[in-house]
Amino acid sequence: MRAIPVTCSLVVYLLAAIAGGQERVAFTDIEQAGADYSFQGEYQGVVRFGGRPVKSKAGLQVIALGNGKFRGNLLAGGLAGAGWDNATQIELNGVRSREQLTLSGDIFTVLIEAGVANVTSTHSHSKSWGRLKRVVRQSVTMGMPAPKEAVVLFAGEATEQLVDARITDEGLLMEGVLTRPVVTDFRLHLEFRTPFMPNSVGQARGNSGVYIQQRYEVQVLDSFGLAGVHNECGGIYRQRPPQMNMALPPLVWQTYDIYFRAARFSDADKKTENARITIYHNGVAIHSNYELTSKTGAGKPEGPQAMPILLQNHRDPVRFRNFWLYHLPTP
Repeated sequence: MRAIPVTCSLVVYLLAAIAGGQERVAFTDIEQAGADYSFQGEYQGVVRFGGRPVKSKAGLQVIALGNGKFRGNLLAGGLAGAGWDNATQIELNGVRSREQLTLSGDIFTVLIEAGVANVTSTHSHSKSWGRLKRVVRQSVTMGMPAPKEAVVLFAGEATEQLVDARITDEGLLMEGVLTRPVVTDFRLHLEFRTPFMPNSVGQARGNSGVYIQQRYEVQVLDSFGLAGVHNECGGIYRQRPPQMNMALPPLVWQTYDIYFRAARFSDADKKTENARITIYHNGVAIHSNYELTSKTGAGKPEGPQAMPILLQNHRDPVRFRNFWLYHLPTP
């Protein structure tokens, strides 16, 4: 992944539900997102871990929790997909005070100001244990052009290949849309962006999903900094968590590249082979030829009939672009 400038549409949503005494808000524009968003995100640098004399690569995830409250994950080795071992992390908590954010834990204290995170010992702030800078990563498959033989489902204007498509003024596809083409075996590319919803948690934070054949859901969620379970971004709902949580921060564009082989059925409509799926999230393999044992959650029952793809409407303003489908030959 590579660093890029951040741009977004100029829309701010106010949602009616109240969560934990706070109004649910969903920002789709960075400039409208408030001071907390300028601290949230990913940081890269070096930190001295475990009293070691030499500093080593590290990553830091900073997650806004609303009203100036934050949680942080200090990751040994680097960020997810860029050196982290998918296991070693140190959790920090803190509160923003104007132009500074302080995150603390039992061992480390991190002071963030002007996009730089300085790490010291929680028990003695006199000596630096490390320094990290804020970065905005981009998937290596971002902007991937459709192959010549592919069906372009959405590229910014035309919606003939979609059912119930709604387009924003900025030319982005809204949630709650079905493809006209039905699918069996295919390769798919999709770019998506979750909103910034600091007052919400869990399944109420940027929720959508890619329902393959309307049967199997690949979850879309603002799962930045979470554990990476089956109902978070990249998870196969109720079946399998992603091998690594590759979710980028909200309001940063992300990619799914999905390879799917449909379930096989006999002439008597008895399933003879399970469906299989490979998923790359932001260019990193999170499921490799995984066998889908059944439909997921609210998906339609399995069967031999080819079915379309659904981008789920879960009432959160998730946005999509560069959506194309390449049908693979079915023996």
